[in-house]
Amino acid sequence: MNIEELIEQNGCRFATVAMADTNGALRGQMVSRRTLAGVLRHGMGMAPVTLTLDPTDQILTVPGITDDSADFHDDPLLVDPATVRRIPWAKPGHDLLFLSNYGGETSAICPRSILRRVLERAAAAGFHPKYGLELEYTLFDETTESARAKGYRGLKTATAHPSHDLVLYQTAQSEWYEAVAAMAEPLRIDIAKMHEEIGGGFMEACIAAGEGLEPADQLIVLKTFLRALAMRQGRSITYMPRWSEEADSQSIHLHMSLKDADGNPAFHDPDAEHGMSRTFRHFIGGLQTYLGPMTLVFLPTVNAYRRFAPGTFAPPGLTWGYENRTTALRVVGHDAGSIRVENRLPGSDTNPYLTVAATLAAGIAGILEQIEPAAEVKGNGYAQTPEQDFHRAMPEAIAAFRASDFARDWLGEAFVNAFAASRESQFDQFRAKVPDVELMRYFDLG
Repeated sequence: MNIEELIEQNGCRFATVAMADTNGALRGQMVSRRTLAGVLRHGMGMAPVTLTLDPTDQILTVPGITDDSADFHDDPLLVDPATVRRIPWAKPGHDLLFLSNYGGETSAICPRSILRRVLERAAAAGFHPKYGLELEYTLFDETTESARAKGYRGLKTATAHPSHDLVLYQTAQSEWYEAVAAMAEPLRIDIAKMHEEIGGGFMEACIAAGEGLEPADQLIVLKTFLRALAMRQGRSITYMPRWSEEADSQSIHLHMSLKDADGNPAFHDPDAEHGMSRTFRHFIGGLQTYLGPMTLVFLPTVNAYRRFAPGTFAPPGLTWGYENRTTALRVVGHDAGSIRVENRLPGSDTNPYLTVAATLAAGIAGILEQIEPAAEVKGNGYAQTPEQDFHRAMPEAIAAFRASDFARDWLGEAFVNAFAASRESQFDQFRAKVPDVELMRYFDLG
């Protein structure tokens, strides 16, 4: 069925055209059927300033877009007709959702456009990724208003205790799980599994492995509509990597393998240790070499760095190991169809398009440069000193990203300049704040 037939059969009156901002949030507009026809042909105007907004619309400083030289013009959002979905709670005729990405100059800093270019460059090198994504989040029996009224302290989580894979809590919350599954169908989200995680109200939803833009598209949609589902139930969700001192850290885990130009698995060698081919080893070497300078992509907010406080189950460094969750890069699987690497560095607030793009770029570069990985970590990675590491402070991550010739080559000069500037602006805004904990410790007797 072509898109015109779909619109006709749907009785479309209005449709939503959306794109993902740098935070991974969907932003867009509802357009009439008559307007949609033109948008599908020519795109829809939206100001590039949209890519400079923090979640509460704080405008971050980006040269040429939000500074004194900016004119706040529109660039076209180009609709991808293959992404059409149905919004589960909207009435027929109002329920179509299309994903898009920027064209024009703004495509240089648009996350979905960046992933598309990295995928094309990987294909030119003879490789095609297959990947899936795991999203961690915390569900609260609080509305956004009640959480705000409590100052985001003493919140009631959906379950009381840490409960990893506890069937009791999963069964008690069957209405939530069933609602998520039902929501995913019209949104074309291929959820492979869901389960309880290591904290009160802490859960995980996993996108099945796929190719091209599709798994990243699905996770972008899932993040928005999980939150919408919670709001419709008078509840709320957070993707903050560390939302309280008592909570463990939240992340997005990316599982990736490669096929060669003929469609054959590139990561498997039955005669090698762990079944890892030389290509796979070089992919790991690339990740260890280039993820560090791109830390900012995986840890994009002030809060993201709190995930690595002592005692949290977050990666200890850019280490790798076979079936070892105490490393940042976990090799998983045992045969040609299952062997892959899990990148455990990204926080749950990262943008899936950028996470996939940066990981794929680093791995492909490792293959092309034949980079050997460091020695495999065996045993507890937290008890060992890593040979290669990522940045643990936001200013260092910003500086490293700006200085990275690799990031400029693969992600683009314009993106590196804009993203670094926006994150520096965010950091400066927070640096001017006085946290409650400082008042409590120093106001009376400090």
